[in-house]
Amino acid sequence: MGDLTIRNLDEPLAQRLQSRAAHHGRSMEDEARLILRDVLAGQPEAAANLAEAIRRRFQRFGGVEVPDVPREPLREPPTFE
Repeated sequence: MGDLTIRNLDEPLAQRLQSRAAHHGRSMEDEARLILRDVLAGQPEAAANLAEAIRRRFQRFGGVEVPDVPREPLREPPTFE
């Protein structure tokens, strides 16, 4: 197994990696290893469609109750005579 050393990592990027690792309960090294494995394995982390991506991004904030809106019946299409 190979070793990798990353020098001159931008501080904001290092902080994001550290935050992501802490969120997942892993070390920065483990988190970086998993990120590389996921990306290089060709398994996208993103959802297959936009609705799923939005749902995954906001699910940690809880659900939203949307009231039913009464709709009027569809109008008849115009006739061309």
